[in-house]
Amino acid sequence: MRTKTITIYKFDELPEDAQTRAVENLYDVNVDSDYWHEFAIDDAKQIAALMGIEIKNIYFSGFSSQGDGACFEGSYSYQKGSVKAVKEHAPQDEELHRIAQDLADLQRRHFYRLTAKVKHSGHYYHEYCTSIDVEDNGDGAPETVYDGIAEFLRDFMHWIYRQLEKEHDYMTSDEAIIETIRANEYEFYENGKLAA
Repeated sequence: MRTKTITIYKFDELPEDAQTRAVENLYDVNVDSDYWHEFAIDDAKQIAALMGIEIKNIYFSGFSSQGDGACFEGSYSYQKGSVKAVKEHAPQDEELHRIAQDLADLQRRHFYRLTAKVKHSGHYYHEYCTSIDVEDNGDGAPETVYDGIAEFLRDFMHWIYRQLEKEHDYMTSDEAIIETIRANEYEFYENGKLAA
């Protein structure tokens, strides 16, 4: 019988090249669960509610392939005070302010009677894989009104995708991976491979 001693290292004890390998090996440590995107999804739903959008489901795929994007299923109707509420919730997000303002302006021109239902259709999950039915007080809406509501709702879908992409980019950054390694006190072999 023989005894073999293996030295185990904390991340900060590794040589620099082994630290680099450790980070590369754990590239998806923060995104390999179904929960990494919960904050972005919850925030999108909260902001949607401020604008009068009731989201049943958000679908997305990403982040570097054709067909990637985000869309939602749900409904939309006028929400009084939406622009102010969105600006208070996200004071720095000018794109979100624009979407809320565009929806409110279109509603004002139609006496706040516009409603929409949004359904996913197709195999992909970007904003153009939705069918949007717009009504004006129960009647079909003119094409220009449909186009406006559809455009603004799709702009919001694209905004959701950008938030998810930002979250994914951060969670897969070296900084976030190292933070996870340190917080969980992962241990490594000298070559940067995770110790079992």
